[in-house]
Order: sequence, then structure tokens, then C-alpha cells
Amino acid sequence: MRILIVGINYAPELTGIGKYTGEMAGWLVAAGHEVRIVTAPPYYPEWRVADGYAAWRYSREVQAGVSIWRCPIWVPARPSGLKRLLHLASFALSSLPVMACQLFWRADVILAIEPPLFCAPAAWACARLTGAKAWLHVQDFEVDAAFELGILRAPWLRSIVSKLESWLMRRFDRVSTISPNMVQRLIQKKLATEKAVLFTNWVDIDAIFPLNAQSAMRQQLDIASESTVALYSGNMGEKQGLEIVLESAASLVGEQGIQFVLCGDGAVRQRLQQKYAGLPNVLWLPLQPLERLNDLLNMANIHLLPQRSGAEDLVMPSKLTGMLASGCPVVATATKGTQIAEVLLDCGVVVEPDNVEHFSSAILQLARDATRRAVLGAHAREYALRNWAKERVMQEFDRQLKGL
Repeated sequence: MRILIVGINYAPELTGIGKYTGEMAGWLVAAGHEVRIVTAPPYYPEWRVADGYAAWRYSREVQAGVSIWRCPIWVPARPSGLKRLLHLASFALSSLPVMACQLFWRADVILAIEPPLFCAPAAWACARLTGAKAWLHVQDFEVDAAFELGILRAPWLRSIVSKLESWLMRRFDRVSTISPNMVQRLIQKKLATEKAVLFTNWVDIDAIFPLNAQSAMRQQLDIASESTVALYSGNMGEKQGLEIVLESAASLVGEQGIQFVLCGDGAVRQRLQQKYAGLPNVLWLPLQPLERLNDLLNMANIHLLPQRSGAEDLVMPSKLTGMLASGCPVVATATKGTQIAEVLLDCGVVVEPDNVEHFSSAILQLARDATRRAVLGAHAREYALRNWAKERVMQEFDRQLKGL
């Protein structure tokens, strides 16, 4: 089968959507499909185009058997609401001529990855012109999130954009997303039930697994073996609401033996690092290479998953798969009944968003109870094995593709 993918993020990005799209494309090639992707140069989560790539030049390469067309993109150093829109629009426009060229390849399926929704019209049009099936995969509901989190504010604009989003989604042959609650949101947007598909993110359970001994990273970072490490690892953006982690660290400064570690990069890292520079119990790390990910995740005794209020069922954090696969409990912020709260029912502790006192208390209680951490961690690993094993998820996706 010939599969054309269009999306702004792709390998070698190490986190988020780019990581999953890269792994998906590589798996599909290994399964015998021909795969092409139209994408941008890697820039996420640093919001800076990676060394060896150019922001304003078209290029072509092959990775893991996938033919890759990279298109120009504008990457703002400090993304805001308007700048993000211009950023997404720059890729949507620059990718149009490349998408037009793909008409002659005549793909069987054209798969658009959202965000950005801006790419969906070109993917749908190309599919209709060539007789291909059109598939939209929603990693997060960017339109809803932009308004819920206050990135965009005008009510009249939300009404217009939401109606356009719903109309566009209904044009696709299939629309998938990454959690059951997000599938229900698709249906609420008037998508026919038979078109809505669950296609979860996954984890390589052979690459991410509990270690029998302490992670070597503890010694490398001079963290005492008896310390309890509370780790946040991933993108540092507005949606994450990382202030609650740092405020909790501030409230627990007097507690000996609790070490907070924040690892990653993103739009708000510099601001937060400057604001909370004086905290002695916080260690900041850069984004780690893939080969060190299992050591990083196993360095933690507690994983931290903050989310701003209103964002819980608009996104399903991609980092959660690795957290659970590492066999470590999670302290998260989420509203009761959301997908995150349901997943973590037996795998961690969930507190209401924006409540620093309860978040700090949950961390402290787990830090003092090694037995409970072990029980929750075992349940976490079991959940990942049962629901997110990469081979099982990808085989089901392949079956759905062939079913078109």
C-alpha cells in the first residue's frame, strides 16, 4: 500500500508528535508499505530548527526507508497565540507545492496529522483528486485547547473556527484520535460514529522497562541513593502548567530527601528557570537522547504529570506511555472522569488541577511510602503492557488501513 503522511512534526524530534509519527512511518515501511511524508525541519520542543537543517529551504532525505520531503517553516523564538498561527500557516503554505507533486505518486491513503489542522484541507483535496482514502489523525484538539487555555480568546472566532473544523473532519473517510474520551469528542463534533477510530499512542515495552537496580543516572548526577526523585520529563509549554511542580518544590524545600528533576525543553523553560532559580531541591536537565530515556525514567521514584485545568481531555500526554512502562507511579493533575484520571486509577495519585497544596501532599505521601509506590508502579507496568504495547497498537492500525 502507498501511504502519504503530512504533518509538521517528524523524526528526529525526540518528544511528542514527531516521535510517534516517525515511529509509525518506520513500522509501516517494515510491514511492507511504501511511505512518504511531507513535513518540516525538526524544531520541537526547543522552538529552534535543529543543526544540519534549514528553516527556509526545501530538502529531501530518506530515513528508515521513509521518503521525506521537508518544507520551509517560520519558527518563532517565543511563540504566542498569533505567532503560533503564523508558524502553522507558514508550513501549510510551503507544503502545498510538495503536496501537489505527490498527486503523480497516487497514494492509496493520505494521512494528515493534527496539529496542525491547517494541513488537513490539502490532504483531503489530494485524496479526492487521486481517488485515495483520506485519514485525519488527531493527536490533540488544538482548536479547543487554544480557546480553553486562553491562547485565543474571541468567542466569535471560536464559533467560526469550530464549525469549520467540524465540517472539515466530516469530509474525511476516517478520523482517529488517541483516547476513548477524545473519540467521544469527535462524535460530539458531529462526526459519524462509524468514521471515528481509536488509535492510541504506544510504547516500546522492550526499550522502556523497570530496572532491577538503581539507574546509573543517579550517580552521574550526584543524587543520593536514598533520595526520592520526583521527575517531570518532556515538553515545557503552556499546556503543561509546570508552575504547580515548582510551587510544590518550593513548599517542600524543608523536606530532606526529596529531589525534583525537570528534564526537557520548550517555550516556557527559560522563564520558569529564571523565576525559580533559587530552589535548592530542583535540578534542571536538558532533553536526553533516546538511548538514555530508560535510565532517565528509571531514575524517578515518582513521575509528575501536571496539566492545566481544561486541557485534560483535549490532549492525552504522550509522555504518559513511557512513565507507566517504566513501572513507576504518577502524580497527576486532572479532573475526575477525564481520561487521565481513569488511566491512573490504579497507577498513581490524581489531584484537581491548580491545587498546589494537594499536589505537594500527594508527592510527600508517596515519598514516605515505598510499599505503596511499588504496588502502584507494578500496576502501571501492567497497564502499559495491556494497552500500549507498540506491536499490538500498530498491527490494529495496519488492519484499519487495509480495511479502507
